[in-house]
Amino acid sequence: MGGHMKVPDYWGVVGFPIAHSLTPKIFQIVGEHMGFEGIKIVFIKAKNIEDFIKETNKIKGNFWLSVTSPLKHQLHKKFNLEYIQEIGAINQIINYDGEWRGFNTDGLGFIKAVNYIGIDVNSSILKMKGGGSTARSIAYQWSKYGGKLIIERGRRDIGNGPWEKSITKGFNPDLSINFDILPGVKMDKNMISEKHYVISYDENYNNDDFAIIMLVAQHLEAWKIMVSDDFKERLPSIKQVLSKL
Repeated sequence: MGGHMKVPDYWGVVGFPIAHSLTPKIFQIVGEHMGFEGIKIVFIKAKNIEDFIKETNKIKGNFWLSVTSPLKHQLHKKFNLEYIQEIGAINQIINYDGEWRGFNTDGLGFIKAVNYIGIDVNSSILKMKGGGSTARSIAYQWSKYGGKLIIERGRRDIGNGPWEKSITKGFNPDLSINFDILPGVKMDKNMISEKHYVISYDENYNNDDFAIIMLVAQHLEAWKIMVSDDFKERLPSIKQVLSKL
């Protein structure tokens, strides 16, 4: 995009399940703040690449989609997109004039959300259970920003990566996160400790839920990639977007 930003004809979310997704609403909030009008919102249900191709072929125009499970780790290979090898997934995909582009802001969104709630990554220990692309993205950025990690095995293994140099043992974590919790699954908040943060949400969300803060943060990080430096100054803050959800 760059410059004055080439505005898409459509934006929204793709994956499954997506009925609970707030992403299209966040697109609308940020778009209105930036003065963009007339962009159509899409919810695209796709369980695999075949579904993705079939549904996006129906879109007549340029589009920007936030990618959720189970497509995050599939699309970059199919469309030969640039990606961070250690993460092996994207959470944003764009098609402009037939050209594909993708990137991942899950980890950066987590960092910005943690900063938003007053935690300094560089002096904190994060305990993580489970794996998957979001876990790898967060571990990658957490390590990059100087944080320490405690890794606990879950349903999926996080695998090897540059975060291994940041793994520590024998300390109490400052915060923890469980990647074995499925998106859209209702949480029993009585079972969540004070230091435990959840990145999945359902329709009964609150604006101060960490999952919602992270969702907004990763979306704003995507906008920062999509627009030129002079446009970045016009983007709303996390707080401004949360106030309109």
